[in-house]
Amino acid sequence: MWSAIEPIGRDAGTGGYRRFAWTRADHDLREWFAGECASRGLDLTVDRAGNQWGWWGDPDAAVRAGRPGVVIGSHLDSVPDGGAFDGPLGVVSALASVDALRANGFAPSRPIGVVNFADEEGARFGIACAGSRIITGQLAGDRARGLTDGDGVSLAEALSRAGGSPDELGVDTETLRRIGCFVELHVEQGRAMVDTGDPVAIGTGLWPHGRWRIDFPGEANHAGTTRLADRQDAMIGYAHTVLATRAAAEGHGCLATIGKVQVRPGGVNAIASGVTGWLDARGADEAAVLDAVSEIAAIAAGHGATVRRESWTPPTSFDAGLADRLLAVLGPQVPRLGTGAGHDAGILAVHGIPTAMLFVRNPTGVSHSPAEFAERDDCLAGVAALTAVTGDLAS
Repeated sequence: MWSAIEPIGRDAGTGGYRRFAWTRADHDLREWFAGECASRGLDLTVDRAGNQWGWWGDPDAAVRAGRPGVVIGSHLDSVPDGGAFDGPLGVVSALASVDALRANGFAPSRPIGVVNFADEEGARFGIACAGSRIITGQLAGDRARGLTDGDGVSLAEALSRAGGSPDELGVDTETLRRIGCFVELHVEQGRAMVDTGDPVAIGTGLWPHGRWRIDFPGEANHAGTTRLADRQDAMIGYAHTVLATRAAAEGHGCLATIGKVQVRPGGVNAIASGVTGWLDARGADEAAVLDAVSEIAAIAAGHGATVRRESWTPPTSFDAGLADRLLAVLGPQVPRLGTGAGHDAGILAVHGIPTAMLFVRNPTGVSHSPAEFAERDDCLAGVAALTAVTGDLAS
């Protein structure tokens, strides 16, 4: 499975992946997922946000019996020039766990679902975990349809071109009621497990995190003929805000980054008429993160900018009872880790669905980069852990 998806969306120049929502690479990955589900006899459904679900067993009958399904999986899309493991490791491991359970003769008493969440990274339209946010109502359908990418293509247009139904975007209670619990396996995004020496860890929760769009005004003019005193250069306010972002993060003990920018008109010899930057802020302490953002927004506003929050996820603790059950299955030696990264598991947890995560060791600690990595033996340890947990939950 890993070899089959390895070349999809990979840039030959950078070695990184560009698997953006509702593009050709995304289409090919979705077709691959559908084929893997078909080869295992899993019943494939697609919800109102385009998330794919492969079911072993009847999820609706399980709902009627009061024993909704056990869901495992993750996502297949990537950030720009992202790594191979962020998302796909969880999907491949989930399918491998189904294979392992069947090879052991396991017969689930609760249905098992394997999910591929759509647009988890938000790389194209700016909002992370869009697929899970839409079905839970954390991202309204009308707002989702109106999101645009860097080329001005709306999410509705992109979804329609990909054969989807943008009019259906919205809360999906039928899908949600099928989920009794969700366990997401993911490569570690950090190097805590390098220090502990463990191949697998149990997630305890997610730091609060959010994204903000900042629009700086300016006036286009000729870079070679306009006096400095006469310029209204949008890049100046942007530059001050980037520096303020680093200072605010240091001052409040959190993390803040402006990692994406659009400059208009974008000419080497043209003064910028407008600049849009996207701020990502997160940290262990919610108040510290919001205070840092307020400080950054004040600097930006001083340069005439408008600041708009695009997404926010509060501190998210995973279900304690479910985490204890994972620990009972895997053993008391397995460490517990929190994370500053966002995941679909966090969105479902906020919605009230019992959720847990498993992390697989990352020897470099690097993520969202072609250098992202996990050793084969550690990946197999992750599959073994997910298999044991899934078998216990579906018994």
